[in-house]
Amino acid sequence: MHPFPHHYAVSALAASTGVVTLRSRELEDIQSSAPPEFDGPEGNWSPETLFVAAVADCYVLSFRAVAAASRLEWIEIDCGAEGVMDKTSTGMRFTHINLTVHLRVPAGADTARAERLLEKAEKACLVSNSLNSEVHLQLRVTA
Repeated sequence: MHPFPHHYAVSALAASTGVVTLRSRELEDIQSSAPPEFDGPEGNWSPETLFVAAVADCYVLSFRAVAAASRLEWIEIDCGAEGVMDKTSTGMRFTHINLTVHLRVPAGADTARAERLLEKAEKACLVSNSLNSEVHLQLRVTA
């Protein structure tokens, strides 16, 4: 791991109408626009979907690290994420994020241990730890 602090640089390039191009050094560009809920077009990533994706992605990567450190054998993890945006007394914001996680482990694996490590991964996720939103976890472990 590189020494702290870490820095992450992104640029957003846009004209007065159309998509926003998100760029970061050595990565493919991503096209973004307002989501349909804010009258944007269908078919593009939006800041809102990228936000929720960041939570799911970070959770999976955190689980991968926790599982490796704990020497847990597993086959596949599928993390669905739903962000709930609502009006609050301070304005619109994501009030909570629901993660629905399905972990497949080899036959005979200790599923209770796997579930504990999934819960530990939620506490280790750097993105969700940086949010005001509540994160709710629904877990399922199958062999």
